[in-house]
Amino acid sequence: MFRFSVWFLLACLTAPAVVKSVHVIERSDVLDRKAFGTAGPYERVVAKAVFTVDPSLPANQIVTDLALAPRNTQGLVEFSADIYVLKPTDPARGNGTALFEVSNRGNKGLLSMFNLASGSLDPSESAHFGDGFLLERGFTLIWIGWQFDVPDLKDRMRLFAPFATRNGQPITGPVRAEFITDRPATEMPLGDRNHMAYAPVSLDDRTAQLTVRDRCDSGRKPLPRDAWKFNADGQHITMQQGFVPGKVYEVVYTAKDPVVVGLGPAAIRDFISYLKYGSPAASINVLGDQRRFLKRAIGFGTSQSGRFLRTFLFYGFNADEQGRIVFDGVWSHVAGGGRGSFNHRFAQASRDGHPHFNCTYPTDIFPFTDLTQRDPETGLAGGILAKTSEQKVVPKVFYTNSSYEYWGRAAGLIHSTLDGKQDAELAPTSRAYLFAGTQHGAGAWPPNQSPNYQHPSNANDYRWHMRALLTAMNDWVTAGKEPPAAQVPQVSKDQLVAPGAVRFPKLPGVKIPARPQRAYRADYGPEFRTNGVVSQEPPVLGKPFAVLVPQVDMDGNETAGIRAPVVQVPLATYTGWNLRSPSIGAPEEIYSMVGSTFLLAKDKTERQIKNDPRPSIAERYASKQDYLDKYTAAAKQLAREGYLLDADIPRLVELGSKYWDTVTR
Repeated sequence: MFRFSVWFLLACLTAPAVVKSVHVIERSDVLDRKAFGTAGPYERVVAKAVFTVDPSLPANQIVTDLALAPRNTQGLVEFSADIYVLKPTDPARGNGTALFEVSNRGNKGLLSMFNLASGSLDPSESAHFGDGFLLERGFTLIWIGWQFDVPDLKDRMRLFAPFATRNGQPITGPVRAEFITDRPATEMPLGDRNHMAYAPVSLDDRTAQLTVRDRCDSGRKPLPRDAWKFNADGQHITMQQGFVPGKVYEVVYTAKDPVVVGLGPAAIRDFISYLKYGSPAASINVLGDQRRFLKRAIGFGTSQSGRFLRTFLFYGFNADEQGRIVFDGVWSHVAGGGRGSFNHRFAQASRDGHPHFNCTYPTDIFPFTDLTQRDPETGLAGGILAKTSEQKVVPKVFYTNSSYEYWGRAAGLIHSTLDGKQDAELAPTSRAYLFAGTQHGAGAWPPNQSPNYQHPSNANDYRWHMRALLTAMNDWVTAGKEPPAAQVPQVSKDQLVAPGAVRFPKLPGVKIPARPQRAYRADYGPEFRTNGVVSQEPPVLGKPFAVLVPQVDMDGNETAGIRAPVVQVPLATYTGWNLRSPSIGAPEEIYSMVGSTFLLAKDKTERQIKNDPRPSIAERYASKQDYLDKYTAAAKQLAREGYLLDADIPRLVELGSKYWDTVTR
């Protein structure tokens, strides 16, 4: 039932203020007031928040180019963002924790991740809420638009921020747009994955240069300026002779009108602070009729959004304008060692970094560890939590990564030294976990065989561990209960090794990747680290940092991390890597974000025919029941250690039974 269908002013705080007003667009019941455990019915709130920030305050001076943004009559910079909330209708029945998801490219993924639900940008059906896990536990779920350039599609979360100008005149600067096509094409977008691009100053800019190369680490070959053109929309590039699949194309051009992208993290900081500490009247109007029912906040982000949270902490956004802590807990999921383009001039927030995709954007850049580290090559020093430590607003932190992040996102650098020779300590308030034998996104059974990659995708679903870890994180920030011990591969135990030292079994037709992601000492210009201004595109690359990946056992399964029952009691080998198919070009390069599943042979005869060195299923297990007994024992042990929930074990065992039936039939 809709309660509002028109804009309605909920709260208007007197300026100067960080949240000027919140307007409700829509408010409705979730699933016809279905009760979710002790939390009861939920409601959905769609709104827009208007913010103002004072450029003179030290807390806001971390926002790149804020001093160059236009100001209102009070001398404040004004901007707005989309808001989406799922909350207990009676806030007194909630658990007191705001679970905020940093939207990944404008999307919403919390329900899919933790409720095992089907994805939806505007959840309204039962399938969109899955098994109700988050709602039954009383979390208030919040999304805020922080990214200005997301594709203009329905229900995407968006930030509406101003351009930076100098004395009223447009600012220009270099922008680099990279694109790789999997199919022959004559037109490609300047923006990453169809995001909105910075428009060229001139469509006829003769200084713009398009290059092509075979790989990220290959030399660039310039293409004639007359062979290509910018499209009239300023968002695409056309080359009539066509772009070759698998090749890395890159155009560097002069763009105009940089958006003050750092207002995205400022919006998140200020809205979460507003909910925790703001005017009681405002809190009542926005989220219910009980004052200060939200006692704590956990920030969660996946992939791009996990990198965002590492960047959020690095710059010091976890302290609000009054110096109070914003997020009590921060969970950076599948971010690897990266940060990202979230607070510099002409930043393209969607750009990431992979072995053969979005090469050398300012993502995998120093520093990598929580605690302060020093680079002997450059003399630079820093740490992800250095600023928050100085501000005394260090949150509890989880880093969770799949196996892919070690091969494709330099994850080893978050807990090893820059030379790869020693383990590096985490902060006392941080925990890191590897989901052994997994890919970037949670796997699904049966494995998918796409024409775009060489092997069936990784079928290991790590979401069961995510549910247990969320419970642990909430207990940590709520009651101070210590979470499960960190589980990452260690250099000192020969679990984290150079790629060439991985003892992967010799499976017929399978090649281990030759080129994992490399993080470089990259120079983006003299003002990049001080003022957030990129003047060198492409960057000048120095010596790479060490690349380390998890070691494997005789089956090719990883020896460290949280090893799910499917890894401990295997019917297959699960890797974090896959290779591009010859049909899309560059077949020796890693296919971004997808792992592999290599099923075991059913019996000794099949194993010998296939020349598979791994013991077959029949050689491992006396029967299906023998397999299920071992599988169940592994699940129960993981639950005792805090990496699974006891309540999820029956469903996991049921899935294990289905896997057996599928593989052995």
